[in-house]
Amino acid sequence: MPTDTNQPNQAQIQPVVLIICDGWGVAPPSDGNAITQAKLPVFNRLLKTYPAMTIIASGNEVGLEWGQMGNSEVGHLNIGAGRVYYQTLLRINQSISSGAFFKDETLLKATAHVKKNKSRLHLMGMVSNGNVHSAEEHLYALLKFAAEQKIKEVYIHMFLDGRDALFNGGGASLERLQAKIKEYGVGRVASLAGRFYALDRDNRWDRIEKTYRAIAEGTGEQSSDPAEAIKASYAKEVYDEQFVPVTITDGGKPVATVEDNDAVIFFNFRPDRARELTKAFALPGFDKFTARAYKNLLFVTMAEFEKSLPVEVVFPPDVIKNCLAEVVSN
Repeated sequence: MPTDTNQPNQAQIQPVVLIICDGWGVAPPSDGNAITQAKLPVFNRLLKTYPAMTIIASGNEVGLEWGQMGNSEVGHLNIGAGRVYYQTLLRINQSISSGAFFKDETLLKATAHVKKNKSRLHLMGMVSNGNVHSAEEHLYALLKFAAEQKIKEVYIHMFLDGRDALFNGGGASLERLQAKIKEYGVGRVASLAGRFYALDRDNRWDRIEKTYRAIAEGTGEQSSDPAEAIKASYAKEVYDEQFVPVTITDGGKPVATVEDNDAVIFFNFRPDRARELTKAFALPGFDKFTARAYKNLLFVTMAEFEKSLPVEVVFPPDVIKNCLAEVVSN
């Protein structure tokens, strides 16, 4: 039987193991450095026996802005790509700086949808200066874009951080947002929720449901003032991450809920924690809890959260060819 001489002999194939130790950094010894305090006979032997180097895992070297801290997803993407992988954060920032953002076809499709249907534009996402899942500047750019497009009804569903930013930084983030709303003359906060409830990634659908109800129905806890709602929560020592979803009201009625014919832009750029809430709004046949089957709802995501989701994507992923896994397998 003929054999393919280009194929390696099974006996020649040696196992290749890539082990990633998340959180295992390199820093000077100290009382707070668990790695230098620990006994690591195997690891230390490997360092002495085989070539080793320290690499940078933040900033420009991993496709982020200068000085921006890395995270697990950024690290995994760069390792898997086998090269610098320019992160969605940087791509969006560059698009805003160049002005291309304000001419983007997908974003223009959202505003055209609102104009055609005489409906509302909803902006949802984490409002935080942590820049891990989202960036405040992206929301500000969307407000500017909406103002330029003369969209009158723009409602913001604000998710608080408290994990990748200060535990109580939500109040300051809201102040900065309110200043931008005043500057551009458009936008109003319609709901608040901590990331614990809005951005779960482990199928804890009871948490997602609380956020969904606040945004879609205006049910649950209510407040007439977002700043007062945050202050009241802090007074109970419930800070940003655990902030219980609140619907903002005007005259006893919700400022806005997502309705048929509306458009939604989810401005988080990191996919993992944005998928579940997106599915509740956009996925036909969603069955994790009772959710509304919207008619003519245009749902837009800043990045691709999952290939199969029926949404419009502003910044689809770059296709990586000749990646690390391909090189190793060949």
